Amino acid sequence: MVGVSSAELTEDEAELYDRQIRLWGLEAQKRLRNARILVIGCQGFGAEICKNIILAGVKSVVILDSGSLTEEDGCSQFLAPRDQIGKNRAVASLKRAQQLNSMVTVSADTDNVDDKPDSYFAEFDIVCATECTTQQLIRINQICREKLVKFFCGDVFGLFGFMFADLQIHEFVEETKCYPVGESVKGGGEPANKRPKLEPVTVSTKNTLTYVPLQDALQVDWNCEEYIKRLPKIDSSYFLMKVLQRFRDLHGCDPNPIERERDLERLEKLKEDELKKLGVPLDKLPSSMFRSVFAEVSPVCAIMGGVVAQEIIRAVSQNERTHNNMFFFNPEKMVGFVECIGN
Repeated sequence: MVGVSSAELTEDEAELYDRQIRLWGLEAQKRLRNARILVIGCQGFGAEICKNIILAGVKSVVILDSGSLTEEDGCSQFLAPRDQIGKNRAVASLKRAQQLNSMVTVSADTDNVDDKPDSYFAEFDIVCATECTTQQLIRINQICREKLVKFFCGDVFGLFGFMFADLQIHEFVEETKCYPVGESVKGGGEPANKRPKLEPVTVSTKNTLTYVPLQDALQVDWNCEEYIKRLPKIDSSYFLMKVLQRFRDLHGCDPNPIERERDLERLEKLKEDELKKLGVPLDKLPSSMFRSVFAEVSPVCAIMGGVVAQEIIRAVSQNERTHNNMFFFNPEKMVGFVECIGN
């Protein structure tokens, strides 16, 4: 958990973060200032996350990406100049990322995530992983749980996006408005229009949420009584995520718009295999959703990047209730859903 620094904000920090301090308070801003965050993957989605948390005023952001900037990145990756194509994506994004907020330390790491030892992840308060295989995500999540580091992951596929959060045991303060109860409220025999009008008061309460690891959310038994009852209400996006992650695991890439027809056939086959293995009816995942999962669409990157950054800020500031534990952006309904799966 990120602690609150005893040091006061400097005048420059107080001026720069004035609106944020008014929104979520001084203590929350101090916690943000102490937060060290690792973002794995810096395509369009990762770039949006970096932008938002850098502007929020965290202590440091490390961008870990071993890939090279491509022409396709130009559709959604706004941190890297187009004249940097062929260079490492994290390095190419560094200058513009740092220019967003000079008070945040931003650095690039060009190593492959698989080459990082467990101790590397313990250096951070938050780890946010994108562009990873299922095996990589499970490994990083397990390390984060052992090191008491909060974990987020997610991705954008065309018009579809998802996020998973594992904050382990998350304590936060929630403010609610209520009316004081007293004799004057009960009436005392006076007509309602003669009673004094009472103003609502704000009450702060401490709450705790318990999260499960990613592996539990991915390995749900859909044949148990609880999930048989929940299945009709669960959005199809969960199963779309399963198929897309399986596609990446098997083929080492995401669905390619250049090979659209071939990859649509692959997705259809994976849908049949995955849903039969889960014991879920095939019509739970409409095949029409596959038409919307090619490349990264910039507006969806912005939506999902905003959601993930918001949840990171909430997790660090301990100021509001966070999503427990998955968020999906449905490509057909164009709306977001919060699902708690695996608890």
